[in-house]
Amino acid sequence: MRPDRTGPIAALLLAAGSSARMGRNKLLLRIGGESVIRRAARRALDADLEPLVVLGHDEGRVREELYGLPCRTVVNADWPLGKSASVRAGIAAVPPEAVAAVVILPDMPLVTAVMLAELAAAYRAGAAPIVASRYGEVLAPPMLYDRALFGALAAMEGDGCGKHVVHLHRRDAQILDWPREVLADLDVPTDYDRMSSQEAP
Repeated sequence: MRPDRTGPIAALLLAAGSSARMGRNKLLLRIGGESVIRRAARRALDADLEPLVVLGHDEGRVREELYGLPCRTVVNADWPLGKSASVRAGIAAVPPEAVAAVVILPDMPLVTAVMLAELAAAYRAGAAPIVASRYGEVLAPPMLYDRALFGALAAMEGDGCGKHVVHLHRRDAQILDWPREVLADLDVPTDYDRMSSQEAP
């Protein structure tokens, strides 16, 4: 019998880093007139997910960008330790009624609400504990994890903790394929110059 997956799905937006390579907080940069973090939160909402934004560096300014959106927030005091610390903080704050969580990197601005909705729909329609995104041969966020894997996800160390959990459960995971170009992220200033000139949708 297929498990009951009708409950809410959280969207963990990892927004605690310092954007050291960008030289300024990339989550506050604007694409199409909207900040990167607000864009990511709005797309999660448009996909009928429940955003939970993990804050850290520049907490106040990032929080201001979410004004008016129905988002939960949690502060990761250990944000200098990297993404795994933010994943742990986010997982610990997921509401008990949530059946799963999608880990989202807001600095991948080409990820759409349609993609997020398809991840959630695949999860609800199936029995896989993970629904992962693949771009060509590359596994990368957004990744959806069933609540049964929250403990394993929180126990991992290092920036690739979510991907490691996917590899451990690869035989049971469902994979959704997306175009390679969607993998583009904002890491250094030239990334932003290119992205903003393209007016990403």
